[in-house]
Amino acid sequence: MTYVRSLVGDRLALAVQTISAVIIAFTMGLIIAWRLTIVMIVVQPVIICCFYTRRVLLKNMLSKAIKAQDECSKIAAEAVSNLRTINAFSSQDRILKMLEKAQGPSHESIRQSWFAGIGLACSQSLNFCNWALDFWYGGKLVSQGYISAKALFETFMILVSTGRVIADAGSLTNDLAKGSNAVGSVFTILDRYTKIEPDDLEGYRAEKLIGKIELRDVYFAYPGRPNVTIFQGFSIKIDAGKSTALVGESGSGKSTIIGLIERFYDPFKGIVTIDGRDIKTYNLRSLRKHIALVSQEPTLFGGTIKENIVYGAYDDKVDESEIIEASKAANAHDFISSLKDGYDTLCGDRGVQLSGGQKQRIAIARAILKNPEVLLLDEATSALDSQSEKLVQDTLERVMVGRTSVVVAHRLSTIQNCDLIAVLDKGIVVEKGTHSSLLSLGPSGVYYSLSLISLYHMIKILASS
Repeated sequence: MTYVRSLVGDRLALAVQTISAVIIAFTMGLIIAWRLTIVMIVVQPVIICCFYTRRVLLKNMLSKAIKAQDECSKIAAEAVSNLRTINAFSSQDRILKMLEKAQGPSHESIRQSWFAGIGLACSQSLNFCNWALDFWYGGKLVSQGYISAKALFETFMILVSTGRVIADAGSLTNDLAKGSNAVGSVFTILDRYTKIEPDDLEGYRAEKLIGKIELRDVYFAYPGRPNVTIFQGFSIKIDAGKSTALVGESGSGKSTIIGLIERFYDPFKGIVTIDGRDIKTYNLRSLRKHIALVSQEPTLFGGTIKENIVYGAYDDKVDESEIIEASKAANAHDFISSLKDGYDTLCGDRGVQLSGGQKQRIAIARAILKNPEVLLLDEATSALDSQSEKLVQDTLERVMVGRTSVVVAHRLSTIQNCDLIAVLDKGIVVEKGTHSSLLSLGPSGVYYSLSLISLYHMIKILASS
């Protein structure tokens, strides 16, 4: 936006100023002393080149010096803040070498200095030569009586200052190019057509969802990685009012299912249905009123706790009692009440003032306040410690009752009570059933192997704590 503002504001004003200055200066020069003016206009490009060269060389030298200084300052600041680590590994010499490298090789600096010095000297000498030519010819015209001495100096000052203005404008061509590129990218975004229309007026608006979800013969790859196919003919049914867990190794497609249900993406082939209707036929904004998402790293905004909870409601007019009830259901009311400002406590940027468990419970309260028919939980407890995980897990088990819930989890302890567990492997459902039925398959079962791995990690965590 800085480049855009610079282009449409300062730079355009400078361009108008330069053009008007050139027209006025040339007109005045031709009126005052047309013979001298013609000669000076002929040599004007040389004067412009001299001013332009001086300005560009000095600007480049200054930018390189500032860049080197910034890099050195950054390294020095890091060295001071990590002094103990540097001393522990005896890395003082390495830091000094990094500083020398940031300053640039000495021979390159010397070469640049010679280049800049010669360029500035040539520019200055040519400038003086032009002035000498102007005064010589002007003096000759004065001696012959064609112009007066006053006209000579007036014409000289007018046209020389004009050359400086043109050179100043020309030295900003790089900024103009950056500004035009920035404007072009802005218009490219504005003119871009979205493939998923969020507010299709002809889309179906559901007053209430039953919550029956089905992915049928889905083929999908992320737009950023079109060569990596996630699903090839994938199908799964999620019963209404039941909790369905998705487990499997990383990259098996668990979070992708969440994204398809939310319609963050559309499959290349196949359909995603909710209550037997293709998700593409719904009005997307209306559909998402009935779906709530609690992700692994919940997003909290820089406002108060109350504002972050109310963000989940479709209507901003929410009673205080509703907020408190949602917080109690999310097991968050007690810790919010213990804070000095209660619900008016500022969360900080991205919720930095709160712990991971507190942020997660606020995110759950936000989802509860929305009262969705479909609840999506994407690794909602994976980043929490054991105590916070237990609190959040108890909360989630209460929230999932009576609504369609899709739970993505690595820790199998969090999904043992789900009505159905689907085990995914490389985009395919390899096992389905309850926790006990899947364990009964024995060592040959994928879920059984995952449970052993999960148990091993849990024992390791408990041992280390």
